[in-house]
Amino acid sequence: MDPSKPGLTRSQAERRTYRPWRNALLAGAALAALTPWAEAANLFNSRPLDASRFAVLARPLGRNDWNLLVLEQIQPQPRCWEERPDGLIDPALNRFNYTGICSRYLDSNGYSLRIGDQDLASRYRLQLRQSGNELQLQASTPSDPTTLVVARAKVPLRDRDGFVALKLEAGWDLQRRSFGEQTLNHLYFANAAPLPQLLAAASGISQPPARPGAQLGLRPPVAPPNLLAQGTGQGPIRLPVIPFRD
Repeated sequence: MDPSKPGLTRSQAERRTYRPWRNALLAGAALAALTPWAEAANLFNSRPLDASRFAVLARPLGRNDWNLLVLEQIQPQPRCWEERPDGLIDPALNRFNYTGICSRYLDSNGYSLRIGDQDLASRYRLQLRQSGNELQLQASTPSDPTTLVVARAKVPLRDRDGFVALKLEAGWDLQRRSFGEQTLNHLYFANAAPLPQLLAAASGISQPPARPGAQLGLRPPVAPPNLLAQGTGQGPIRLPVIPFRD
């Protein structure tokens, strides 16, 4: 018997003491697993940007690969990039000290995906893929085979010193990540549409229009029953007669 807990053996008392600690540890582990996604989804906001100050570019890497980068023009001069006669982009910032004049966003530390006011940095990956002479910026996740096309471009030629300018698809724009009132040095490829809607469109699935009142949880009106039997050949329906009583 446990002298501090009358009526309980020592082993019973230890089990009762251990159970709350075990439940607390399990709850803590579950919270820790959800924290990275919950923080990104709920804590970060976004702010619009002036698209004319940014260039979304694909840099040739090796013989067949591409690397995504975004350049920002902070000061009007000198120019951080210039278009060449052959249609490629010259990264002019490589020829001068661009500190305070240009800014570069080179990898997932500098940009990520935001859809329907939800930060998807921990779930979706941005990749450049080429098919023929078309280059696409695609967003994908291991949990869904559907890819989202964020931007695309025609590749006039491949030159290791010339970048390809990508044009964002309709509905997509660049936004800046913010935390409270503070703006951060991180860009979003953002789309205001809900993620299921974008996935359905990318899969070629048309979503049926919502019925009137569906968002309010209202049921559609029910037609009143016919009083005459239709197509049964049985004539009028008998109605029960309820006798009147004083």
